[in-house]
Order: sequence, then C-alpha cells, then structure tokens
Amino acid sequence: MFERFTVAARGTVVQAREEAAALRHGHVGTEHLLLGMLGQADDPSTQVLVDAGLDLATARAAVVRLLGSGDDAQALAAIGVDLDAVREAVEAAFGEGALDGPAKGEERRGRGWFKAGGRSPFTPRAKKTLELSLRESIRLGSGHIAVGHLLLGLLREGRGLGARVIADHGLDFAAVRRAVEARLTESAG
Repeated sequence: MFERFTVAARGTVVQAREEAAALRHGHVGTEHLLLGMLGQADDPSTQVLVDAGLDLATARAAVVRLLGSGDDAQALAAIGVDLDAVREAVEAAFGEGALDGPAKGEERRGRGWFKAGGRSPFTPRAKKTLELSLRESIRLGSGHIAVGHLLLGLLREGRGLGARVIADHGLDFAAVRRAVEARLTESAG
C-alpha cells in the first residue's frame, strides 16, 4: 500500500512518528496522523483545516490537552485506563512478562511502517485510517494516496482522537470532506 503514497503522504506518516516521539507517546495514533497532515503546510487538502483555524500548533495543543505529553501511563490514566490492571490481565492470560517484548538479543519480527525496532507502533485506529485512505483513493479514482486521502480516511474512521480534535474545533466532517474532495479533484485535473 505504501508504494502508492505521494511524497507528501509519506512525509505525513514520518511526521506523525516524529510528533508521537516529541510528545513522548508510546504509540502513533490518529491524533499523530492529524499532526503529520498539518505538518504538510503546502498541501491543498491541509489548507482546508488551516483555513478553518486548525493549524499544527492549535492541533498539537489540543492533543496535549487530551493526552498530555510524557509518560504513556499518565496519558492512559487520564482517560481512565489502569495499566497495572491491564498488565495483570494480560499476564494472567499469556504468562508473566508477556508485555515485555523480545528478550535481549532476540531478533524482532515485523518490518516496514507498522512494526520496526525502536519505532512507535501504530494504534488499530491509525492502521484503519491508513486502510481507509486507500479506499478513499480508489473511490475517487486516484492512482495514488495523497494527504487528502489520509484526511478523508481519518474523517471516515471518525472515532479516533484525530477526528475528535477536528470535531472539538467545531468543524463539520461533511463540510471538510466536500472541501477536501474538491481540492483533490482540482489537483488531479
């Protein structure tokens, strides 16, 4: 799928990882994908959000407000997730140390965009957003996946923190969708 990504769309994913690392989040979620999109300031689809007042700094502040920055345990506790209870349940089901990762010296499995040694993993909603961006590209008859398709995928997924940041900013998903589709059509023609 990633071979279809434009340079700017790839830049979005790279920046999403960088945003997650800078905020010291142990995952790459839809909120980080949104920040990565907004980091592509010259992209016409990103301009739809920027023109509505949702720029990178504003979105980053919203993400920090929702998740905090720093330790994942703090962020998850803020939304009511008890990591000790999660660890206990996982270890009861899969054995002690099941969440500790590969033993030192073991080769880690998984390559590419979703799993790579030392890189933050994509959340299921972020993965779904990337999948939906491909579907949006196909639906619009594009031969590639651009930043606009990523934004359409984020809107279509609709339940991640990236979508919440957009909604909390007072933007109507249907209006954003129409504007982004128009920008994609203009750039294709």
